[in-house]
Order: sequence, then C-alpha cells, then structure tokens
Amino acid sequence: MKKTTRIGVDIGGTFTDFVLHDQVRGIIQTGKRLTTPEAPSRAIVEGVQRLLAETNTQAGQIASIVHGTTLITNTVLERSGARVGLLSTDGFRDVLEMGRESRYDTNDLFLQQVPVIVPRPLRHGIGGRIKADGTEHEPLDEAAVARAVTRLVEHDKIEALAIAFFHAYRNPAHEQRARAIVHGLYPDLLVSLSAEVAPEIREYERTTTACVNAYVQPRVHGYLDRLKEDLAALGFDGDLFIMLSSGGITTIEDAKRFPVRLIESGPAAGAMAAAFTARQMGEDRLISFDVGGTTAKMCLIEKGRPHVKHDFEAGRLQKFKQGSGLPLKVTVIDMIEIGSGGGSIAAIDGIGLMKVGPRSASSVPGPVCYNRGGTEPTVTDADLLLGYLDPAFFLGGEMALSLDKVRNAVDERLAGPLGVDQTTAARGIQEIVNDSMAAATRMHLAEKGKDPRDYSLYAFGGAGPVHAYGLAKLLKVKRLIVPMGAGVISAFGFLVAAPAADEVRGYVTELQDADWAHVNAMYAEMASAAKAVLLGTGGKSADVTMHWGVDMRYLGQGFEVTVVIPQGPLGPEHLGVIRQAFMQTYAERFDRVVKDVGIEAINWRLTARLPEPRISLARRPVETPARRGERKVYFAGFGDVMASVYDRYALKPGTQLRGPAVVEERESSCSFGPDCSFTVDEHFHLIVDIHYPDAEEVVPSATTALVSA
Repeated sequence: MKKTTRIGVDIGGTFTDFVLHDQVRGIIQTGKRLTTPEAPSRAIVEGVQRLLAETNTQAGQIASIVHGTTLITNTVLERSGARVGLLSTDGFRDVLEMGRESRYDTNDLFLQQVPVIVPRPLRHGIGGRIKADGTEHEPLDEAAVARAVTRLVEHDKIEALAIAFFHAYRNPAHEQRARAIVHGLYPDLLVSLSAEVAPEIREYERTTTACVNAYVQPRVHGYLDRLKEDLAALGFDGDLFIMLSSGGITTIEDAKRFPVRLIESGPAAGAMAAAFTARQMGEDRLISFDVGGTTAKMCLIEKGRPHVKHDFEAGRLQKFKQGSGLPLKVTVIDMIEIGSGGGSIAAIDGIGLMKVGPRSASSVPGPVCYNRGGTEPTVTDADLLLGYLDPAFFLGGEMALSLDKVRNAVDERLAGPLGVDQTTAARGIQEIVNDSMAAATRMHLAEKGKDPRDYSLYAFGGAGPVHAYGLAKLLKVKRLIVPMGAGVISAFGFLVAAPAADEVRGYVTELQDADWAHVNAMYAEMASAAKAVLLGTGGKSADVTMHWGVDMRYLGQGFEVTVVIPQGPLGPEHLGVIRQAFMQTYAERFDRVVKDVGIEAINWRLTARLPEPRISLARRPVETPARRGERKVYFAGFGDVMASVYDRYALKPGTQLRGPAVVEERESSCSFGPDCSFTVDEHFHLIVDIHYPDAEEVVPSATTALVSA
C-alpha cells in the first residue's frame, strides 16, 4: 500500500487539533476533538480514526504523523516527574540550591524559593576535576561513582540519573566514563549527561537542564511508547515524529533521549505555520498571535523565520518574574505566553474587581456554553454573548452552545455582584483579556526594540481570530491576516515544519585569540551529529543545509547575543566579517555599539535542516451563497452593530468586502469592525486592512547609522 498521507496533531489545553494532507490524492481535511487530559493519546487515536473515515484512507497509507506535546511542560509545572539522582563534582552538589545567589524579587520579604527537583540526599559529590581549558586536574574517582549509584538505585529507588561534572562542556570524558560505570552496574537505568544535553558554559543552568531531562525522561518514554502502540493497533506502521521547541522535527528516538528539548513543543508549531505563511506571502514582519483554550502566545516572525533564543525558564512560580523558575539551556522559539484563552475564567476578586485568567476551564468541564458542567463564565462565554460566535454553528454545528446557561452564569457570578447588565459584564471580559494580550505583546516587542505598527498580525487558534481585530486596534496594527483553517493552524504547522537539528559546543575565547582548528573541529563534530539525526527522519544527505552561529559579547559583559556567521572552515581571515556581524546584531538589539572593546565568543552553534514541505489548507470553494445573513455584534468604539455573516468556505480568491462582518468556518470565527476592508488572496487567506483616521508615522531606526559609524 502506497504511503502518501501525513497527519499533524496538536494537543491543546481544551482541544486536540488535526490536519490530514495527501498531496497525491489532493486531500486536505481538518478535525478538532476535546482533549482527554487523563489519557492524551485517546483523543489522538479517536481523531485519527475519524479523519481516516472521512477521507476514505487506510491506516497503512499514513506515511507519518507529526505530533507536539505539552507533557514536559506539565510535568515540570506539576512537579510530577521521576525520582532523580545527581552525580556532581565533589564540592558542587548544592549548585541547584545556590543557583545564581540572587533573589528574583528583592522586595518580597516572604519570597518563595524555587523548589529543586533533585533533593539533597539524592545528590552525591564525586572526586575528579576537569579544568576550564579541558585538561584533567584530578582523575575521576571511579569507586565513588559505583558506590553512589548503588546507593541511589538500591536504597533511594531512583528512576533516572543526571551526571553534571565541572567543565564537562569543554571535556566530557569524566561524564562519559561515569555513565559507562553506571551502565555496567544498571544497564537499564536512564542516564542524562550534561555534556550531551547542554554542552555550554554556566554550571547552574547546565546542571538544571540535565536534571530536568532526567526528571521527565521516564514519563516521556512511557507516553511515546504507549502512543506508538495505540497507533499501531489502528494499523499505522509509518513514522511518528515529534516537534522540537526550536520548531524543527525530530525522531522518536531523539525525543526520548533529550525530552527537555520538547518543553515548548506544542506552541512552536503555530509559530512555524506563521513563518511558512510569511514566506508564502512575502511578508517580512509578522506578529504571530495564537489563542487556544488556555493561553495566548505571541511571537515575532521576521524575514520568514521566527525569533529563537537559547535559554528558557520552566515552571515559574510567578509568570512574569525572571528567576522564579528552572533555567534551561535549550533552543526555543522566542515567544511570550499569558494565561488568556477561550477557557480563561472571569471572576470577581477580593476587592470587588473583575479578573480574567489565569485559571482555565480547559476541556473538563469547559466553558459554561459547552454544556458539560462548567459553571464559571469564561472568555468563550463572553464571545458568545457579544455575537462573535453562532451557538448553532460551533464546530460546524457538531457542538451546540447553550446561550441560556451563559446568561444565567454571567448574571449570577458577574453582572449581579457588579451591579451591571449581562452585556456590560461580557464587554468587560473582552476588554480585560484584549488589554492583557496587548500589554504582553507591547512588552515582548519593546524588549527587542520593535514597534508593533511596523508589523502585520497573523491570527489563529480557536480564539485568536475572534480577538484579533480588538488586539490589532489596541496595537495600532494596520493589517490583519487570518489563514484558512485558522482554528487548527498549529496542527498544520507540524506538516510544514522542516526536520531540523540544533547543536552547540561551549568554547570561551577572545575572538582574536581563537584556536580556529579547534573551532572547525567542533563544527565538524556538530555537523556529523546533526546529519545523523536528519538522516534518521528519512532525509537525504545532499538535501541537508547547515547554518553556523556563535554567542558573543563584549569583554566584561555577563550575557551574550547570538550572531550568524559564515560557514567555514573559519580562520583569522574571517575576523572582520564576524566582528561586523556581531556589531550589526548588537546594534539591532540595543541601538548602540561599543568601540575599542574586545569581543568574546562563548558558545558555537550549528543548525541543520532538510527542505520544508509545500502544502496549503486552501480548498475548492463551496458553490453556495457566501452571505448567510446578519446578526448583532459588539465592536469596541462602535458599540453594537449589525454585521454581515459570511461562510468562509464559499469565499473565492479575489473577493473584496467591507466590515462590519463575521466570517465563520468550522473551527473558528473572525470578526471585523466597520473600519475594515478585506480581501481573499490566492492562498485563501483573509487579508484585512484597518483604516485609522489619523495614521502616525514611525521614526526609522538608527541601527544602520550606528553600525556604519
């Protein structure tokens, strides 16, 4: 049986989304099911079964299923991972508690310390020492390794082990030898080496990353093995791939070895779909705006690629306070995430003010309108009251929404106690959630020296298009893009993301003193490792492209910026090009450069990719009238107006319309005020132009002048 079908699956807090694509047969099919948090694979299997039935596809025709998971994030947040032991260099067993020796909030006298995931009795110091230049100062105490792991396994009953020795990023020999000793005694024990998980400078972050990898590894092994078994029971014998936090696709084997690299696996897919659309449309500047059932996520897409960063803080005690979580050295798509989604609960706080989120009704019991036992009003309930959703057409009519229950809940929980009517309470919910999203987006862009008015807004997720117009107006964004299949676009992102591998090696040196033979040897090693992963996805060696980068800073600085550098071999003759690339990147970030100060290289990076697939969610328009009718909809600044309601699937490319309007599709709905005009482009995207009465000019950046000076 010829395998021509690919399926993308995204598990969200409320819904699990699906996209099936078969290029040979010309089939594109989407799906959405309520998430089953107690057994996530159940929703996946049920959704795949339905897609196969709807498209007359046999399980044996599926070439691959690409999946993203929030399992790692949830495990860290819930502190529900494995019992982990740690072997560290003697004298450094307390690095997890010492951290950076700073408080994340110096004004809080009752500050809650970040809990460590490896208790002190499960941490053992081992004799032996590698120096900063990679040479051995003291040999490894192999007998101490054997004694420690024997106690950890036999007495303390650990399920996984992390090994993090001093300066292992520079020379991993002691860690590798310790693992060999451990596996000689306990062959089945899962072991994470810091030199493999995060071969970078900074002892605390490297140790934490290795520990988190070990902490989630047993659970990830069990989940992926169970998912493979469940899919095999359907007759699926193709490839199961997983999305990395960086937006690349990797194999199950690599995901099980380095599960910490999947910590932002789910959210990354939406950003990759936005980047794909940006390249497709030639849009150089996009704000990716993804709102699901529990969270809203914003990410910058520039020159067709999402911003990435090489560190991430997991499980923060306080969402917006850096230092209140576990610092990890992993490559992730750089986005900001807030607890504002369709399921976010609106409630009155202790001083009588209405708050929205971060608590969410999720899929169980869900918003009040779902009629599944929810009693607390949510953002989705407010959207229904304000006219953005049709109670008879939610999920294409499969899931009827209860407007009466929403009215009762809003009256009882919000409108009555606040002394306002239902509509005012619903408007309050919308304004609060839109303001929260706008504030988070402004902050995210301001940190990068960007102005939101320079960007278009790309809206997706079940609730993203519903709130996109309100957010765009608050940000003064002039153009809004809503893709076909917006409600399942994250699942689509899994299908358009290219298989990729990220490698890094730590080597600290002043740029002019770099040992270029050593640098080139590191890149050769990284290229070999990355290519091995990509060939494991079925790619061809000739199709692999490599991109080189290096983390750099001025001498004396404590943190660095990542700079793109030419592919080597590198030598002294490249110093000028590398320096100029650093100054350009530094100026773009900080709008200034420093003269007559040395430049230091810290970490050397390589990204390898295979070509991305080229698919589209566009489908043949249905031959029915596009306009369904009209209904009353609330738009901030205009009040309640009668808006035309359109069937998304009947709108043909080239269609030009004006607001106020509601455009409905099976998995989502988008609304545009009276100050909008919109067209349908060749890819079936809705291109919405917002007409402001007084357009403001944007002052150009001084970056170019600074660098050239």
